[in-house]
Amino acid sequence: MQEGKILAASCDGAYVIRMVGDIRLTLCTTIDEYFQQMFDDPAFASVWVDLCDAEGIDSTTLGLLAKLALTVKQKFGFEPAIYSSDPGINRLLKSMGFQRLFKLHEEICTNPEQISDIPIVEGSEQAVKQKVIEAHQVLMDISDENRARFKDLMAVLERG
Repeated sequence: MQEGKILAASCDGAYVIRMVGDIRLTLCTTIDEYFQQMFDDPAFASVWVDLCDAEGIDSTTLGLLAKLALTVKQKFGFEPAIYSSDPGINRLLKSMGFQRLFKLHEEICTNPEQISDIPIVEGSEQAVKQKVIEAHQVLMDISDENRARFKDLMAVLERG
């Protein structure tokens, strides 16, 4: 699998976030910080997530995406979109209840012209652990199935 990276583009408050390769918790600080910068943009008007080049997405990343959708809905009053053409990733998104949070598009999206890598933000071990816990708590709040799925992991994380 290709190492994960996050690319982004924006124009007049419209944001596109592309996740490429294997997206893991090592990118959680980068993802979370970018989302915060995006929300702080006074021109923020829309966001969609492109997973068409993602090969894998871990549960921490899924939790951060869920947090993105919940924040957008709460602060801005709309559901963001996710584009994914991979049947396995589409099944994963649906199994996590993402159809309740996002407009899911099982197709390839168009390519923004001015997309570039988001600079990697390193997080301390404690900061990463907190983001992992927060991301999984968001996933658990989506459905009873997710609560059962991540209950044991959360117990270990909160103990350690």
